[in-house]
Amino acid sequence: MMQTVIRFFQDGGVFMYPIALVLLLGVAITLERFFYLGAVRRSNRQAFDRGILPLLQKRDYRGAIKLATQSDTAIAAIMGAGLSRLLGQRSREDIEYAMEEGLMEVLPRLEKRTQYLATLANVATLLGLLGTIIGLISAFTAVANADPADKASLLSQSISVAMNTTAFGLMTAIPLLLLHAWLQTRTNEIVDSFEMAGVKFLNLIADADADASMAKS
Repeated sequence: MMQTVIRFFQDGGVFMYPIALVLLLGVAITLERFFYLGAVRRSNRQAFDRGILPLLQKRDYRGAIKLATQSDTAIAAIMGAGLSRLLGQRSREDIEYAMEEGLMEVLPRLEKRTQYLATLANVATLLGLLGTIIGLISAFTAVANADPADKASLLSQSISVAMNTTAFGLMTAIPLLLLHAWLQTRTNEIVDSFEMAGVKFLNLIADADADASMAKS
């Protein structure tokens, strides 16, 4: 099996090497993003569910903003932006806008380098096609000067070798596209969790205001 893979790689020509480099770069980006997003997901869930949310439920807003300031998680930055507006006696809309602004600041870090995977997939496909075209040009050039009896076999063999680059390019591009979609889904799930935390925060504020109004009446 390994010998078949090595022979397939060698027969593809020089363009197999840049395609392999694209594949390695895509795998490196995928691994880095996988571990980063996993760490972000765990740290933010812990910071909100076990830290900020209990304080919000107790209406200890100063304690919550102190905890958010001390934490370096994304959810803490978003909640801290909203809490600062809340303690400044700002309206619900101002609080919501502040958290949306915090989310917009965090989002580029979550999506960083993920889009490169789609670009690398396109590059791998184009490199494969380019290698095949150049291989076909070389094959037809060689066949033009070959013995007529050997032209058919020589042409079919040369075309088979030239198509290896297209095959390898597609074998690289398809997994990279799937990995891009998978990482984008994980990123969207994290963003959705931020938005859900913001909704919980706003609902807790609304409940506190309702209780305060009932107490006054």
